[in-house]
Amino acid sequence: MIQVITDKSQWDEALKLADHSDFYHTYHYHHLSKQHNENPVLIKYHYQDNIILLPLLLRPIEDTDYSDATSVYGYAGVLTANNNKNFNHLNFKKELNNLFHTSKIVSVFSRLHPFLSYQETILYGLGQITSPGNVVYIDLTKSLEAQKLDYSRRLKTYLNKAEKHCYIEEGTTPKDLDKFIELYYNNMKRVKANKYYFFSTNYFEQLLKSEDFKTELLLCKLKETDEIISAGLFIKTDEIVQYHLSGTNELFEDLNPVKFLIDYSRIKATNEGFQFFNLGGGRASKDDSLFRFKSKFSKDIKPFKLWKYIVNPEVYQDLETKLNVEQLPLQPDPDYFPSYRRVLTS
Repeated sequence: MIQVITDKSQWDEALKLADHSDFYHTYHYHHLSKQHNENPVLIKYHYQDNIILLPLLLRPIEDTDYSDATSVYGYAGVLTANNNKNFNHLNFKKELNNLFHTSKIVSVFSRLHPFLSYQETILYGLGQITSPGNVVYIDLTKSLEAQKLDYSRRLKTYLNKAEKHCYIEEGTTPKDLDKFIELYYNNMKRVKANKYYFFSTNYFEQLLKSEDFKTELLLCKLKETDEIISAGLFIKTDEIVQYHLSGTNELFEDLNPVKFLIDYSRIKATNEGFQFFNLGGGRASKDDSLFRFKSKFSKDIKPFKLWKYIVNPEVYQDLETKLNVEQLPLQPDPDYFPSYRRVLTS
């Protein structure tokens, strides 16, 4: 049986059944992340004792009676409960396809979770799964000393310098959050980030208030003046810690305060019994300074995978053709999915 869940209490109950989950799968995060025309849903498939959960954001396709589906910012994909090796996924795929077709969904896109290895097996045969890069993580089951052995020599030097000039404490007041938002927005402006990444004040406030997951706001302050020079959001769910967002005053980048925040969070999470600290990936570019920054903390990586599924090839092709005619002679991004929503470059 397949069911579409939009009610928070039902969504929460379904997630409790999952063997593992992350804050990216929660009802709260989906409603914080959705755009004005997106509708969060949790698809629940139940057969005997086996359960498969798939959270998605449904969005209408302009000037048509069709829709498509995407995932929230972060790492989502499918979840399981009581899933065993002998479970036949064919019926799940059949029912899922029927749901997509009756709902007039043209395509589905999801960023899969790098720490849930079964996702690719469950989705096998539904579209394609690609890996544009890797994510860096720290294995918190190792001793603190063993973790630090993977640090680059330069990183250790940076941390020693930061420790001489800075200290870290948890942000707890509205003023602390306002300062984080200021630092984060300034960073986004400096790197000319897409407007999507300028999350609203409400987004940050609700992250900290959520009862579905634990969000920590860590502040890096100068010892001499108590000025906040950097801040980061770290989110904890189940056995995983996610390095979510951060911002730094560019005047103090030489002190490497973000690295100091990450190291502090690593120690704290290890002592609290978490197993993985995911630092995330890079920008998937040839000169990926973000990935190099993260890889200074650990040699442990996992592939980051994307699920792309064209449910209705005929309609998909019609939409793509219409877009190509409207946008000539501009050059589309060939890797964008779905292609009829792709970003253009002049």
